[in-house]
Amino acid sequence: MGTRRDGPALLEIVIPAYNEAARLPAGLGLLCDKLAGLPVRSKVIIVDNASTDGTAGIVRSWDGPVPVRLLRCERRGKGAAVRAGLLASHAPYVGFMDADMATDLAALDEAIVLLREGRPVVVGSRCHGRSVVQRYSLPVRRFGAIAFNRFVRALAGGIPDTQCGFKFFDGPLARAAAADLRTAGFAFDVELLAHCVRRGASVTDIPVVWRDRPGSTFSVRRHSFQCLLDLARIRIRMRARRTPAAPAAPAPAAPPTHTALVVPIVEVVPRSAAGAKPG
Repeated sequence: MGTRRDGPALLEIVIPAYNEAARLPAGLGLLCDKLAGLPVRSKVIIVDNASTDGTAGIVRSWDGPVPVRLLRCERRGKGAAVRAGLLASHAPYVGFMDADMATDLAALDEAIVLLREGRPVVVGSRCHGRSVVQRYSLPVRRFGAIAFNRFVRALAGGIPDTQCGFKFFDGPLARAAAADLRTAGFAFDVELLAHCVRRGASVTDIPVVWRDRPGSTFSVRRHSFQCLLDLARIRIRMRARRTPAAPAAPAPAAPPTHTALVVPIVEVVPRSAAGAKPG
């Protein structure tokens, strides 16, 4: 049974896009053709992350076998764009992928089966024993990715690859985790997975066929320091969330000739922000 355009979707896929006019048509075409052949009704959400090229126009004029929705996110950053897309979703299952389709779409079949079996988080892993990975075009990116993933493994449920742009979730879980997401840059995946794990969700990694695509906006030179700062902030926030609240101090006894006035203390939690260039 192919995917129909009308009616509620069982699966929504978010694609963050910053100046993707050159790569988006081919990638979106591949994705829509794949979704049209799946036995679940699907929709695509393209999040235009303040692009200055023709990205939005491509989405507006798109006519394909599955519905494609355009969402504008003015705050820069892949994490900001993914957060906006996840929060705008409504389907029982939701995920996100990169516009370049570096992860072969054959992995969607296994991801959907696992989601329907009740796995709350399913992620593609280039470190999986059955994955087929084309080498990074720049060796420094490969070594950086290995070091990054080893550093953050404990935060993200123990999976060895947190940065593969192929992640799928139980919809309500994804929206709750996205609401707590504070990281707007390239390290956002780590925090998003950490929020899922904090809610008791297990993370299942699956093999992928992955090819390094030219045109990534991530730069080791320009973005590595910010990623390290973001990781430090994520660790601090996760540690704070795991620390139980200190017991309230006993109220002082009221003087015998006066009535005690008890003022409630209300904790104000700031709404999470979002931004940094999408990859």
